[in-house]
Amino acid sequence: MHGSMAPFKTILNLLFCISVLSLLPSLAISTSRTQAQALIKWKNSLSPPSSNAMNSWSLRNIQNLCNWTSIACNEEGLVSKINLQDASISGTLTDFEFSSFPNLTHFDLSTNSVGGAIPSTIGNLSKIQYLDLSTNAFEGVIPSEIGRLTSLRYLYLNYNDNLYGAIPYQISNLQKLRYLDLGGNFLTDPNWADFSSMPQLTSLNLYSNEFENEFPEFILKCKKLTYIDLSTNQFNGSLPESLFNSLRNLEYLNLAENSFQGQLSKGFYNLVKLKDLRLAKNKFSGPVLHDWDLMSNLEVIELQENSFEGEIPSSIGQLRNLQYLDLHSNQLNSSVPSELGFCTNLTFLALAGNSFSGVLPLSLSNLTQISEFGISENLFLGEISADFITNWKGLKSLQVQNNNFSGTIPPEIGLLQNLTTLFLYNNRFTGPIPVEIGNLEFLISLDLSDNQLSGTIPSTIGNLANLDTLHLSNNSLTGTIPLELGNLTSLTKLDINTNRLHGELPDTISKLSNLVLLSVFSNELTGNIPADLGKNNLKLTNVSFSNNSFSGELPAGLCSSFLFNQFTVNGNNFTGPIPDCIRNCTSLNRIRLDGNNFSGDISQLFGMHPNLTFINFSDNQFTGEISPEFGKLQNLTNLQMERNRISGKIPSKLGKLRRLGALRLDCNQLTGEIPTELTNLNNLFNLSLSNNQLTGQIPQMIGNLTNLRSLDLSTNNLNGTIPATIGNCASLSSLNLSNNHLSGEVPFQLGNLFRLQYVLDLSKNLFIGRIPQDLSKLNFLQTLNLSHNSFTGSIPQSIATGMISLETIDLSYNNLSGPIPDLGVFKEAPAASFTGNLDLCGSDKGLKACNTETMKKSFKNSRVLIAVLVPVITLVIITTGIAIFCIIFRQRSNSDPDEETKSLNTKGTSEHVLWEPERSDQPVQPGSVETGFQKLTELGVNQPGTGENHELVKRSNLTGNLQL
Repeated sequence: MHGSMAPFKTILNLLFCISVLSLLPSLAISTSRTQAQALIKWKNSLSPPSSNAMNSWSLRNIQNLCNWTSIACNEEGLVSKINLQDASISGTLTDFEFSSFPNLTHFDLSTNSVGGAIPSTIGNLSKIQYLDLSTNAFEGVIPSEIGRLTSLRYLYLNYNDNLYGAIPYQISNLQKLRYLDLGGNFLTDPNWADFSSMPQLTSLNLYSNEFENEFPEFILKCKKLTYIDLSTNQFNGSLPESLFNSLRNLEYLNLAENSFQGQLSKGFYNLVKLKDLRLAKNKFSGPVLHDWDLMSNLEVIELQENSFEGEIPSSIGQLRNLQYLDLHSNQLNSSVPSELGFCTNLTFLALAGNSFSGVLPLSLSNLTQISEFGISENLFLGEISADFITNWKGLKSLQVQNNNFSGTIPPEIGLLQNLTTLFLYNNRFTGPIPVEIGNLEFLISLDLSDNQLSGTIPSTIGNLANLDTLHLSNNSLTGTIPLELGNLTSLTKLDINTNRLHGELPDTISKLSNLVLLSVFSNELTGNIPADLGKNNLKLTNVSFSNNSFSGELPAGLCSSFLFNQFTVNGNNFTGPIPDCIRNCTSLNRIRLDGNNFSGDISQLFGMHPNLTFINFSDNQFTGEISPEFGKLQNLTNLQMERNRISGKIPSKLGKLRRLGALRLDCNQLTGEIPTELTNLNNLFNLSLSNNQLTGQIPQMIGNLTNLRSLDLSTNNLNGTIPATIGNCASLSSLNLSNNHLSGEVPFQLGNLFRLQYVLDLSKNLFIGRIPQDLSKLNFLQTLNLSHNSFTGSIPQSIATGMISLETIDLSYNNLSGPIPDLGVFKEAPAASFTGNLDLCGSDKGLKACNTETMKKSFKNSRVLIAVLVPVITLVIITTGIAIFCIIFRQRSNSDPDEETKSLNTKGTSEHVLWEPERSDQPVQPGSVETGFQKLTELGVNQPGTGENHELVKRSNLTGNLQL
């Protein structure tokens, strides 16, 4: 037996040696020294500078691995935890040797700048329980090897932004996983059917990705889920009913910002543990849940931005734990139930953007914990009770704008000392602004605009040191602007326009160094602008002094910031030059200087302003020439320089302003021809060049301006004819070519301008020929002026019968003849409208009487002539026909077939000649029967119309155009 034991011991020793040898690699990998070397190697691969969290990672300190910062070891002295959260690390995990850390249970690399792909070798962390790679820059797909981390309980890969592709189904192999967070990436839908259940999963975050199918089915298998966030994706379809039966442990459900649809299922009542329900920004419709009392644990309800309709059920009052209720932007249309006042833990209430109506129930005063109260854009009315204010002392935001609230602002408002936002605008509040408003020391935004407030601006507003925005516009405030506004050093927006404030702009405004917007237009302010305004206000971008009575020169340093975006000072009494700094405001978008007495060379006003869209310099004393540089303002939509003293030619480069809608250069001293290039401005709807010294002809391509609604070239020295192409300007509603040297006949194409409504003025030119019949097609025209020309012939009766909207007509000083129609606009028009036409008749217009007997006799003779001619012509035709028939019949009897054919062809030609005069497309010859009928028609009865005085129309249009 002893001999047989020797071979057995030999075999055991051999097996032991083999096993030891097989463990040598792992033993080598698992030593603290090799782990330290691996960490140093990875540290050296990272982008410099090294993180402070790695300062102790050094070969000089290799023996103290377990004392390195961010490192924890197990009992064997091997690394078990690496925590580098928010350690300012940049680089990749490419050189991280995961195989060197088989005992690692906790790896936190969150909130750094580590990028690149997640290495597949991460699957070697066989004992890992907590893995957090969130808020980094990892890219590519999630490696399927993560499915090998079967000990994993917490996995966070959220907010990497560059992770994309489908979630690997192997993740569902992680049977011990409790928390899975993949949110904030670009992940797409996998085949959810490949996923198995994760029985220990309690929290699932898939928010903010690119998932776009229906509710993932695998979620319904994870019975222990208490937290689900699928928000900000493109999930769609209706919610599966099994959701409410399978996941009864749910406490948090966030499906916001998707495309889920349908009505809310009563199955929600099964989720009795639910505390947080967020369904905002979907396509849900129908009524909101009615039996809220069955979900009594709810603390948060977010249903905003859907299509819910109907009422808030009274059962809402049973949610005594409710803290947050957001129903804004739906179609709810009831009154607010008084039971809402029982939700005494409510801190946030948002009902804005619905159709709620009625008064606010007094029970809302019980909401003593309320912090944010928003009910704007509804139909609420009545007063804001002082009881609300006194009980809402913790209120930070009060927003009731865009309703029908009335009454005064309660002085108790001063008790809300935590208030940061107070929006009462666009209601019907009356009375003064309470002086107690100055007690709101934390107030940041105050908007009381668009009400009926009266009285003065209380000086106590100057106490609001944190105020950022002050809007008091569109009220009836009086008095002066308080000096104390200069104390609001945090103010960025000061808007007090459209009131009845008077006095001067206080110098203290210059102290507001953070001011971005200053709007005081449409008041009764006077005096000079403070000399220092702009020097310390280096953030100003939007300034409006319009429609006041300011005078003097603008301060030279007003635009010292060079940041002006909008600058409007129109409708004042300013004089002198424009500040030079305007040339350097390269962001300038809109400028209005009109209605002042500014002077200076117009060509020197601008530098580089690529963003300019609106310019109005009208009604000033500017001189000089229009610079071709204006042609570089490619975004310009409005250019108005009328009523100045501008000279020179119109630059052809203005034809490059393809977005230009209004070009008004009238009442200046411009010379030269109208540039043909202006006909390239396809978006032009208002062109006014009147009252200048322009010469040459109207451009033949004027018809290209198909969007033109108003064209005024009057009072120039234009010659030639009206281009027939003007008939293509089908949008014209006003056309004035008066007081020029235009000649020839008026083109019938003017009758194609069917939308002409306000005025057609061709007066004081050299037009000849008849008034075109086609003008009768202008059914909407109100004013027609053809006076002071050389028109001949009678007044077309169609002007009275067809131009049914005509109210004012002037045909004076022409060579017209015949009677004036006695109806419609002709009957109401004064005699002056027809004077200067020697051959016109009409005693009621102060002209010679028309010979009525002659007219009647002429009409009677014409009828007799017609009565005689018709039977005679008929008899001749019949006789001729019989004769021809006889001749043909005789020739058939006596001729051979060839002669008969020849004879038929000859008689066919004769017959054609005989009937030719009656063809409708032949011209009517003088003295013909048709001429007689036409003459009688011209003396026929016309129909009345409507209209407007030409000069009044011009003024009205001008006023309208200034309000662009």
